Amino acid sequence: MLLHSYGFAQSSRWVVQPNGKIPSIKQAIALAEAGDTILVKPGIYREGNILIDKSLVLIGENKPIIDAAFKHEVITVRARHVNISGFKIINSSVASMHDPAGIGAEEADFLIVRKNEFYGTFFGIHISNSHHITVADNTLKALMRSDHETGNGIHLWQCSNAVIKNNFIHGHRDGIYFEFVTNSVIDGNVSEGNLRYGLHFMFSNDDDYTNNIFKDNGAGVAVMYTKNVKMVNNRFEKNWGPSAYGLLLKDIRDSFVENNLFDQNTIGIYMEGTSRTSFKNNVFSKNGWAIKLQASCDDNIFSENNFQSNTFDMVTNGTMVLNTISHNYWDKYQGYDLNRDGIGDIPFRPVNLYAMIVERIPTAVLLWRSFLVFLLDRAERIMPAVTPENLKDDFPRMKPYDFNL
Repeated sequence: MLLHSYGFAQSSRWVVQPNGKIPSIKQAIALAEAGDTILVKPGIYREGNILIDKSLVLIGENKPIIDAAFKHEVITVRARHVNISGFKIINSSVASMHDPAGIGAEEADFLIVRKNEFYGTFFGIHISNSHHITVADNTLKALMRSDHETGNGIHLWQCSNAVIKNNFIHGHRDGIYFEFVTNSVIDGNVSEGNLRYGLHFMFSNDDDYTNNIFKDNGAGVAVMYTKNVKMVNNRFEKNWGPSAYGLLLKDIRDSFVENNLFDQNTIGIYMEGTSRTSFKNNVFSKNGWAIKLQASCDDNIFSENNFQSNTFDMVTNGTMVLNTISHNYWDKYQGYDLNRDGIGDIPFRPVNLYAMIVERIPTAVLLWRSFLVFLLDRAERIMPAVTPENLKDDFPRMKPYDFNL
């Protein structure tokens, strides 16, 4: 008999193996009591939908395969204190009404899903109305199907105190999806090659997103209708396309976007309705547009960032910009530093006339690098008439910061 940590006095251990005394996972669940451990030996288990309706620990030895044969949700959890680890979970059904998953859970507080492989599932992990969840060290790879035939990799709805850590997600609709999720952490994940967003969250306050890589996703990362978010030490890379962003911010306030790398995206950050947010110690490198700052954004602070090798560093659609831009490094700055304090003696205006023209007439991008554009921008610098007067960095740094991102 084993002593277990969920408050149960005693717990038993059941062993499942093909051609053994207990050949099926469902049989072991039926025999087990709350708090027991089920050890599943290597093999292929095709048992339809497996329902876990009591507090159990399921451990796979050498990655046994649980195969739903495209007919069912693979594992359904309807209990608290469930731990599932060490399995290869494959081939869920595909449906638009009830969102079948490799692991689907509802009202499953203290759920742990760790060190599993998901392949060919509609949703990888779908959790709702649950709290104190850990999803860690999993690999999720979807079949490369169309958008409506592919669900999200890790999907949380109306949850709190979740930890999503060190997972690899590829080929899903959205890699990680949060809606009404609070006081949670997304850390150390790699979300790449997904059809839409690498990370997509809405109405999810007081969350931290740290040390993640969002790469080569169809539309990048989207953060919407949220407050008090910390996005720190992430990498947004190679999110290319006509509607692709490193990071899309819409109706965000009181947040932090710091120590991130935005490299080779169509748009590094697109901001709309964003207020009281700090953008600090970020690197914007080789993007089409580093930042698109809409006129609906106010009271944001852009400080101590590096802007290097971007086609356009910053563009806006308004003439009055109520944000603070200070002490950034701009590789396009051509000013001087007579007192040698490391700060340019004249302000830098990151929005040029050509960027404003392209914002209004997108086809004008065809004139990029032409002599006409060169003359227009030179004239605008001498006598600004179109670019916002107050959108400038009064203290441009002469040398880039060394962030080692």
